[in-house]
Amino acid sequence: MPVLQQSMSRKGNCWDNAVAESFFKTMKAEMVYHHKFATIAEAKLAVFKYIESFYNRKRRHSALEYLTPCQYESLLYNQAVAA
Repeated sequence: MPVLQQSMSRKGNCWDNAVAESFFKTMKAEMVYHHKFATIAEAKLAVFKYIESFYNRKRRHSALEYLTPCQYESLLYNQAVAA
C-alpha cells in the first residue's frame, strides 16, 4: 500500500493544491458562471449534481485516457483484482 505524505507550504501557494484549483476552475467555467442561484441551498445542490451526475460519471478526462473518473476507477479496481 502506498504511503501518503502531507504537503504543506507557505500560505497562498496554489501549487500545493493545483489539482483542487484546476477542478474549481473547471467547475466554475462549466457550471457556476452559467447559473444564478437564488439560495445557498440551491447552489449546494447544483454543485453536488455537477460533481456526482456529470463530472464523475459523464465528463471524460484527458489525464484518465479519456475515460470518466468512475470508468477509470473501475478499470484500476478490476486490474488490482486480476493481479
